[in-house]
Amino acid sequence: MQREVNRKTVMYGVSIVLLAVILTAICCIFEVQAQLMRRPTTLKTFSSYGELRSFLSKVRSPYGGWMWYGLFAEASSVLKAAPVSTLIPEHSTTNIQVAGVDESDVVKTDGNYIYMISEGRIVIVRAYPAEEAEVSSTIELNGTAIDLFINGDRLVVFESSNFIGWNLETEISVKVYDVSDRRTPILKRDVSLNGWYFGSRMIRDYVYVIVNSPAIRLHWNETTVNLPEIRIGDHVERISATEIRYVDFESYFNTFTTIVAINIYDDEEKLFHETILTGPATCMYVSPSNIYIAISKVPECIISPFATAKATRESTLIIKIRIDAGEITCEANGEVPGRVLNQFSMDEYNGYFRIATTTGYLARISKEATARNHIYILDGNLKIVGMLEGLAPGEHIHSARFIGDRCYMVTFRKVDPLFVIDVSNPETPKVLGKLKIPGYSDYLHPYDREHLIGIGKETVPAEERDFSWYQGVKISLFDVSNVEKPKELDKFVIGGRGTETPVLHDHKALLFDGKRRLLVLPVLVAEIDGEKYLRGYPPYMPGDYVFQGAYVFNVSEGGITYRGRITHIQGEDLAKSGWNFYSPYSVKRALYIDGILYTISDKKIKMNSLEDLKLINELEIP
Repeated sequence: MQREVNRKTVMYGVSIVLLAVILTAICCIFEVQAQLMRRPTTLKTFSSYGELRSFLSKVRSPYGGWMWYGLFAEASSVLKAAPVSTLIPEHSTTNIQVAGVDESDVVKTDGNYIYMISEGRIVIVRAYPAEEAEVSSTIELNGTAIDLFINGDRLVVFESSNFIGWNLETEISVKVYDVSDRRTPILKRDVSLNGWYFGSRMIRDYVYVIVNSPAIRLHWNETTVNLPEIRIGDHVERISATEIRYVDFESYFNTFTTIVAINIYDDEEKLFHETILTGPATCMYVSPSNIYIAISKVPECIISPFATAKATRESTLIIKIRIDAGEITCEANGEVPGRVLNQFSMDEYNGYFRIATTTGYLARISKEATARNHIYILDGNLKIVGMLEGLAPGEHIHSARFIGDRCYMVTFRKVDPLFVIDVSNPETPKVLGKLKIPGYSDYLHPYDREHLIGIGKETVPAEERDFSWYQGVKISLFDVSNVEKPKELDKFVIGGRGTETPVLHDHKALLFDGKRRLLVLPVLVAEIDGEKYLRGYPPYMPGDYVFQGAYVFNVSEGGITYRGRITHIQGEDLAKSGWNFYSPYSVKRALYIDGILYTISDKKIKMNSLEDLKLINELEIP
């Protein structure tokens, strides 16, 4: 009897301890959310160099100050809608996220000329009319061209120069050229910043460039603060410690994020700039009025009062920077649980900021996946006012897109749930409907209010484990007119396992024009020769590369129609390098001017009729 009493006592004791642990964990989670709700919204400034150095010494990187910030650089993005005049033929614009906010790219057009990066230099091509296409000029650089803008008669080029040394330093130059005469570009402004190129946007006459640089410089056993520098010609301006803003939280990595605004037409106007001490920035969203920078953060939280170890809960810090005709003002900072995928997981609408995040991780072998997905809505001071949490347990976000009062989100582990979410009421976002189909979409693009285009991969569910084998590139057309029951109207699958398109990770590679119902994307196609495997083959077997070039489609409310494909890899180049994305003849972009489709690789531009895709002209890039 005494043993039974002791056993029950022990069981009761264990139950009380477990209950205390669970309640403490729940309280911890709610406390994290409560802290995020009451987070202060102002950024501080350092009073002196000594205070900055002391702050950095407390949060120094465990990797000894080596900062690999290139790993966190945002995939840069593309062409704004240019006004159409009688002197400029109708032409496509690059695939951007926000109207009026241009994104830099490796290829641009103004309707008469094409401006492109070819093997690290700039090439200006007279493109219209197609029959008279020719290279007008080239711009050789000391470093490597990585992105560009065109705005009337001003060409903006971003150039990267590497200096190999103890700190593996990089310098970014922003060069502004007068291209009134496309045959003889004239350098008008040259601004250099130390650090890694993170991204840029152009709004009217101002270019905003964001650069990351390591906050700590190591040389042998000496550690110093690596203050950001801005160089204009021979003049060098070092950002002082008292100009640097920061958010008071601990992080294992430390970066200076510097935002510089350059007037590309007024060469004498001073530069506007702001520097913030941050953690590793992952991506940014830019509206006509604000820049939002997302930064990964892992705060600490004690899960159990009986344990000495601490557990972590990941979150994302958001910094809001107001921009107005070049002026830059740090306005607020906020925080949400989870990590953000890319710029399309963020949006500003009617004074609110919306963001989709994922917490936890997948577990492909076991079934202990902890991933959850969430929507948070923040006010103008970046305070959370509404949330929708716990979507698609065990899956993670593959793509998201905010369009007006709706958010479309694709999660994936074994099948593809497309969620339609109502965000019209900032305080109470809610799921309206969802669709589960094989495959997933890595990029979502609006067709019209009732239709959505998804680009991703087809999949085959694994027979035993809880995941799927990805296959070819899949283009889907979704009907979302019935928000409770979205459906896949049509799909087109290119190739088999191993087929790739840069659109999956870089939206600027997509050409879509709703007026012409035109969709073009570069693809590297892999296929399996069925004659070699008459008894079939497993879904995990990759195919052999058989094609690289542009696939051309028409997309309408009725479905997706394949038009044809265009390649630049032919003859000796095909025999030499085969099909791949690394060939100088690999198609990387497509655009149209008037009724002509231009496909562009580093070494060639092909011009085909949009009506029947017949070749009209081709131009070798010297």
